[in-house]
Amino acid sequence: MRDFSKIYDQAAERKGGMDTLATLLPPIMDETELLAIPNDRILSQMTKCIFKAGFIWRVIENKWPEFEQAFLNFDPHKLCFEPDEFWEKLSSDERIVRHGQKIIAVRHNARFVLDISDQHGSFARFLKDWPSDDIAGLWAFLAKNGKRLGGMTGRYFLRFIGKDCIIPSSDVTKALRSFGLEIAENPTSKRDLAKIQTQFNHWHQETGLSYTHLSRICAMSIGENYDVDTIQKNSGTGDDG
Repeated sequence: MRDFSKIYDQAAERKGGMDTLATLLPPIMDETELLAIPNDRILSQMTKCIFKAGFIWRVIENKWPEFEQAFLNFDPHKLCFEPDEFWEKLSSDERIVRHGQKIIAVRHNARFVLDISDQHGSFARFLKDWPSDDIAGLWAFLAKNGKRLGGMTGRYFLRFIGKDCIIPSSDVTKALRSFGLEIAENPTSKRDLAKIQTQFNHWHQETGLSYTHLSRICAMSIGENYDVDTIQKNSGTGDDG
């Protein structure tokens, strides 16, 4: 694998220089900010990522205030005490996207958030304490214990909630393969995900950069070379070139 300095230089050249590249890197949330996120905002972000999966993201964003109303502002305590009738009515509630399985996932994840909070003090503390050098382990934990939080959904949730993490997008994967890491074009196996984690751990030790910034820079070093305005406009959609 290349030294990360060469990958950084390649990304900077594509984006018009180091100063421009720096403007395209997302802010990093510190541990105090992450710890302050309440459980209702955790559940809200989980749910938003679940409903965005396979759907037009801007539609979900535009309807989100109505989602908040329909789901009682995502207060997990309130939701866990709602009867079956509450959830059945949501399946015909025009304020939200009426997807039965995703609606039921909210019910499951409300309990998931509370259970983790009981064990760790808060869900945010659980996220803060999970080491970023094993983010692949956290992906697996979310997929196993949450509902509809596997694959890219769980990964986007972690990034958008503020956890320092990798997103193995198509551009990141393409870059890793181009730079010599032997993984599948669509890496889903534990072996491939472990290889990705190990490589980013190495780059993190090499550079001192956050995993989030390493992932973004890696993505911008290859693939379609989007202009600055496009990347800034789509900065909430993950790691791409």
